[in-house]
Amino acid sequence: MEAEGWVPAPLLPPPASGGGGGGGTRAAAAAAVPAGAREPLLAAAADVLALDDEEDDLEVFSKDASLAEVNSFSPSMPISPSSMINQYKFEDEPELRDLFITVDDPESHITAIETFITYRVVTKTSRSEFDSSEYEVRRRYQDFLWLKSKLEEAHPTLIIPPLPEKFIMKGMVERFSDEFIETRRKALHKFLNRIADHPTLTFHEDFKVFLTAQAWELSSHKKQGPGLLSRVGQTVRAVASSVRGGVKNRPEVFTEMNDYMETFSQKINVLDKIAHRIYKEQREYFNEMKEYGPIHTLWSASEEDIADSLKGVASCIDKCCKATERRMAGLSESLLPVLHEYVLYTDILMGVLKRRDQIQGELDSKVDALANKKTEKDLFSEEIGKLEDKVECANNALKADWDRWKQNMQSDMRATFTHVAENNLRYYEECLATWQSFLASQAVDLHVEEDSEDRT
Repeated sequence: MEAEGWVPAPLLPPPASGGGGGGGTRAAAAAAVPAGAREPLLAAAADVLALDDEEDDLEVFSKDASLAEVNSFSPSMPISPSSMINQYKFEDEPELRDLFITVDDPESHITAIETFITYRVVTKTSRSEFDSSEYEVRRRYQDFLWLKSKLEEAHPTLIIPPLPEKFIMKGMVERFSDEFIETRRKALHKFLNRIADHPTLTFHEDFKVFLTAQAWELSSHKKQGPGLLSRVGQTVRAVASSVRGGVKNRPEVFTEMNDYMETFSQKINVLDKIAHRIYKEQREYFNEMKEYGPIHTLWSASEEDIADSLKGVASCIDKCCKATERRMAGLSESLLPVLHEYVLYTDILMGVLKRRDQIQGELDSKVDALANKKTEKDLFSEEIGKLEDKVECANNALKADWDRWKQNMQSDMRATFTHVAENNLRYYEECLATWQSFLASQAVDLHVEEDSEDRT
């Protein structure tokens, strides 16, 4: 094995503490993490959830701000009954949803020019603005990119959910493999449902078109957007704004947001890297366990006196191997995607803060120009008034969305870490019960043999 600190806990389960099985199970759960990774993983996880305690002054945003108003300027977790974690409950407030979206049924398309995957997007809704209650369309990855860019263009200071990366790291998974396609499908499903749950983005016209238009209709709709020269002009203005330097009159709350995101980015990236390393080491351990069990079975054929014991050990290893596989599935389906999504969120949040600063910088430059101009003051005053309104709307939009994003992040992290803890406890309970049953059977056999010897 590559990691020297790895402890094959399922093969040598730690004894339970005197007060019951809880202490021993928790010790086993701790032993499963590689020695070099366990402490930074726990520390980083604790820091991510503790960021709010250190930044109480960020909780100054209005809970009543309407996202629809402030943007007017813009164009089921399994639970183990024996687990102590059950005393903690995270209950969401009931919500009345009227838009349900499912992304499934990936299909591969091969043409003379390219190979790509399309996904079925099924929408069910009771909203009056939709002509039907159910729609089914097929979309490819570049359609999702188009939707994201349109939402960012229309709402520059709202937090648009992240999309999975277009390219993958070499050596991780093969492009167009079943694993890659399924991982992307889940991420695209979450992307659309996060938009559907957003109080402002869910009512954007381009989102409705994305969900309802057939392929040729969507292609036609895309061509109605701003031309290339217009988009280039917007990019040049944004770059020019950033080159001018820092914002002079940035409110303190946005400086605090920026500092928060720098800390959060560092912590979540550490968590993401360690979680992937743990998963890799567990996979290597799993592969070795698969080879370890059959050796005992082969050995039993040449050792008649201990054949039953060897077969019993092989059976225990096989059961622990299956439990390890389920545990790995829990990591790959629950922990890794959530951590990586919030790694992507850090870039999005930093981009939103920069766009807010660009709007602020535009206002600052106009104010400076007015101070140096003796003529055309009326014209400049009118432009400044419009920019002041635009900055205020941008600030209110970001404040309200920031509050909402942090609540979602904290809820996601708590649910994810709770699920990981439950998964670990369930894993060790299964392995511990397997080996205890084996030991009990060996003790019975030993007593039978001793009684037999006494009679003779």
